[in-house]
Amino acid sequence: MKKNVILLSLLGIIVIPGIALAASISGKVVFNGKVPGLKPLDMNADPMCAAHHKTPPMVEILVLGDGNSLANVFVSVASGLPQGKTYAAPKQAVTIDQNGCMYIPHVFGVMAGQPVVFKNSDGIMHNIHALPEKNRQFNAAMPGTLKETSKMFDKAESYFKIKCDVHPWMGAWARVMDHPYFQVTDKKGIFTIADLPAGTYEIEAWHEKLGVQKSKVTVGDKESKTLNFTFTAPSK
Repeated sequence: MKKNVILLSLLGIIVIPGIALAASISGKVVFNGKVPGLKPLDMNADPMCAAHHKTPPMVEILVLGDGNSLANVFVSVASGLPQGKTYAAPKQAVTIDQNGCMYIPHVFGVMAGQPVVFKNSDGIMHNIHALPEKNRQFNAAMPGTLKETSKMFDKAESYFKIKCDVHPWMGAWARVMDHPYFQVTDKKGIFTIADLPAGTYEIEAWHEKLGVQKSKVTVGDKESKTLNFTFTAPSK
């Protein structure tokens, strides 16, 4: 084995244990059905917020792209990872911006112990009211002079709301993970979960209004598999 590694190194090929044979799961999330008539956000209660937008932005409970691709879907490995394996939290912070009196991004994931930086790009009063159950809740004021503040969630936890009490239309959803295998879709609806060891995984796709879907997929060494999800509006 050592001879093979040396030979590959001489050929300019870098061998990284656990990565060289890594697999990946990619796919697309779409919405199927009649798109409900969504209303724009009413920001008239704070003229400074309304002034950030030429036209009022739409509510974020259903954000669609071309072909009804679905944004803000949290896709993650729900089961199948090696038993007992732990994953170090990244030192690089996840950044959440309060911009245009909206939280950007609207849905995000962070690993337990990873810093989260909340920015205030608006230069007006906001507050960050986080409502987890396992982690400590906080309600932090962010006046216009405070450009950013850093927080951290110490325990893995399912989805919880973050809101602004000053501007009640502002809201975001967070999830705290104990592993790095997750991604949130943008308006293209695309996700990729990379650097997985070979195995059989249950993949979960979560949307704040449309619920949860799960599907199993098996990947081998260096194999890439496609897994798509379709959400429909719940019946009344």
